[in-house]
Amino acid sequence: MSRTTPPRPFDVTALFPRLAPLARTATRLHPRAGSPSRHDSSVGGPLLWPAGEPWPYCDGPHEWDQVNEPTSPEDVRVQRRIHAAAADRPQSLPHASRYTPEERAAIERINAGRPWPEGPIAMLPVAQLYARDVPLPCPPGQADADLLQVLWCPFDHPEHPRTALFWRSAAAVTDVLGTPPEPPAVQFSDYVPEPCLLSPEQVTEYPNFLELSKELQEELTDWSRWQTAGAAVDSAYAVAPQEFYKDRLSVSPGWKAGGWTRWGLTDPMPRVCSVCGSGMNPLLTIATTEWNSGSESWAPEGNQARDPLPPGVPPANYTRIVLARGYDLQLHVCPVSADHPHLELVQ
Repeated sequence: MSRTTPPRPFDVTALFPRLAPLARTATRLHPRAGSPSRHDSSVGGPLLWPAGEPWPYCDGPHEWDQVNEPTSPEDVRVQRRIHAAAADRPQSLPHASRYTPEERAAIERINAGRPWPEGPIAMLPVAQLYARDVPLPCPPGQADADLLQVLWCPFDHPEHPRTALFWRSAAAVTDVLGTPPEPPAVQFSDYVPEPCLLSPEQVTEYPNFLELSKELQEELTDWSRWQTAGAAVDSAYAVAPQEFYKDRLSVSPGWKAGGWTRWGLTDPMPRVCSVCGSGMNPLLTIATTEWNSGSESWAPEGNQARDPLPPGVPPANYTRIVLARGYDLQLHVCPVSADHPHLELVQ
């Protein structure tokens, strides 16, 4: 399914040539609910995992906030199917009548929760990206790696799930693990990704305004410079033209690989490797929504670009993941060694 980001209003480097060397390519993933296989790039789909390789577990700690009852990943999926089925029934029916007796019984059982898990927790698949679909920089020392697999522990550590990255050669996986283990419980249903297929698309990004040099910042706040672009620039931004740059010309929203770091919760801060001190590179953005009111110009065009969502699901929240009250989790990696820990950044 083709999903295409609308063209940007104009070439920003024509107005601000010093931005040109800062351009980076990002791959927007455009996840939408589907039935991926192990051989597909996906969010929340099955992984091409070697049968002889241990499945990753998280040793914790897994603390209970005594507010949310833990539930299993399968119960989350069952509840989503039930609510989707009820939403397809006549809306003229009373709300309670849209559910069958069996569905109501299942919801009551799920809402009762599960025992709080003890011991290590099996990690959940979050994303699988084949290099043929999503160009990724090959990790140092792993020239044959053409597959990235991302998993997480579905509990807060302390404010978001703890992630694990695995690079491998897809051709080397000849014996595939048939039934991976699943965690007995998850802290939030929002930490269970809806299986999604991807429509990768490459776009050009420029740094966040606050990451630019002082000289470039001064240029971008000069409304007279923007006026030379004519009607392509929304005059509502005259008071703060840098916001036009931020909203429509710099960093794309949603799930993406590569590109520039997205900021919003905090001002930019250094991203350095905890082992060697090297500057770290953006690898993958795990997003709560594909766009919002401030970034709607990036909403894709194309057939079913704005696929319908079940009632109660936040707009553009196709993966059903909600992180840190609606922010994104951005993973950064060290350019020197794949063995160095990656960085998790919420913005």
